[in-house]
Amino acid sequence: MKVGFVGLGQMGSAMAANLLKAGHEVTVYNRNGAKADPLVKQGARKAASIAEASRGEVVITMLADDNAVSDTVWGNDRLLATLPKGAIHVSMSTISVALSKRLADAHLKAGQRYVAAPVFGRPEAAAAAKLFIVPAGAPEAIAACQPLFDAMGQKTLPMGAVPSAANLIKLSGNFLLAAVIESLGEAIALVGKAGIDRKAYVELLTTTMFPAPAYKIYGNLIAENRFEPAAFAAPLGHKDIRLAMAAAENLRVPMPIASLLNDRFLRLLANGGDKLDWAAVGGLATADAGGLAAGEASGPAINNS
Repeated sequence: MKVGFVGLGQMGSAMAANLLKAGHEVTVYNRNGAKADPLVKQGARKAASIAEASRGEVVITMLADDNAVSDTVWGNDRLLATLPKGAIHVSMSTISVALSKRLADAHLKAGQRYVAAPVFGRPEAAAAAKLFIVPAGAPEAIAACQPLFDAMGQKTLPMGAVPSAANLIKLSGNFLLAAVIESLGEAIALVGKAGIDRKAYVELLTTTMFPAPAYKIYGNLIAENRFEPAAFAAPLGHKDIRLAMAAAENLRVPMPIASLLNDRFLRLLANGGDKLDWAAVGGLATADAGGLAAGEASGPAINNS
């Protein structure tokens, strides 16, 4: 397929590379053009503008937030104005429910198709084409994109014909992951303060009661106090919690744990955690308890003030 790919961060670069490996004709665009160069060496075509990347059968956006997506879509030389009629915009970014609804309406009016297809998985999963992809939109549009999803992920889980449903599911999933990170952090701080081996504790948890990838990945990061380099930066995690809370407010669904997580992210960011992985939220409990126990291995510290 002729595919445009806009947004070449850690996730986007890996996803575009897998599309190339699968034999698709990929045109890539990134605001920082140098990020496209490694993909050009793999066979991609480098676009000089968003418009140039939006002239194929499908254009995929994988961007940081609502503002980045809006700036990419609206404008005279942007995606909405240049995507051919009948072509598909696949938004794989984690964005608000409200923006997803706005995108669906705009593409419908322009005679284009829109699929929201956020993903679950960290950059290593993207590189290995092991993402879980959650598309929502017109069934025929999802079916048309299936070869692309197969190239980027290990499983596709369609969630109906309303695109914004996929975005709400993604936000709810990230809320649950953040709750896991916080609860793991508190439990690890508790046993660590008592002098129990933190890594051995995580090994026990993840081979008995909680043998899930999230517990293994984040439990080890927290136990080792290892939050750099960030695979998913803390400000992005905070953004997702705020978007989940906004959706909850609109639906009148109380989410007291989300409110707690919002405060924990604010605590982390107020103390210089902008460049840390969002798993650093799980390190706050250790810092609040007086720091790592004597003799513990430590990575980048979290400010204890």
